[in-house]
Amino acid sequence: MKTESEIDRRRKTWIVVAALTILAVALAFSADALAAPWINIHSPSSLKRAGEMVSRIGDWPAHVTVGLIGATIAWFSHRKDWVRIFLAMLIACALAGIAARAIKIATGRARPLVKTEAVWNGPRFSAKYNAFPSGHTASSTAFFAALFLARRKIGAPLFFIPTVIGAARIITGAHYLSDVTFAAALGIACALVTIRVLPPGASPFCHSERSEAEQRNP
Repeated sequence: MKTESEIDRRRKTWIVVAALTILAVALAFSADALAAPWINIHSPSSLKRAGEMVSRIGDWPAHVTVGLIGATIAWFSHRKDWVRIFLAMLIACALAGIAARAIKIATGRARPLVKTEAVWNGPRFSAKYNAFPSGHTASSTAFFAALFLARRKIGAPLFFIPTVIGAARIITGAHYLSDVTFAAALGIACALVTIRVLPPGASPFCHSERSEAEQRNP
């Protein structure tokens, strides 16, 4: 049972995190006008080619494949905790992808390399006007955020993957800085939502690493 002070401290922590997230997105939007052309000019062709390769490899099918393989191995290894973790990662990834796709179509933001007078164009299905947010970044961040929330020591270093993917999307001219920043926040939110909606008995987050260690070594 959590004490009132613990609940209050957690509430304050979430308020600070939310405020910092909003600030980061706002700063990213303010930097878009300068960052996009600067990156386009100063990124060598070799770096752009590398970014295109990362974009192809880092799309959602690769994440789903890894998640399914991991869940299958965990199933046959009789590691139900890891089966649940991989399923949570897949659900978070799917939620982020769907949410990002819906926002893309609704906002119709032109990509940095598209020459148009209006940046925001309303509902559009054309990929040229689906810049906001980055689907690659949202899906990847949600995937690894779910892992981080379940197993922090394993998940923390793997955050470099969505970071590299987000950077690649900017370097290739597919997204603005704000597209990637908002997508990262969206991915984390989807991972948190996944945790909240999972039934307690099936949640991979109902047992901490510490409690599992205590069970192995009573």
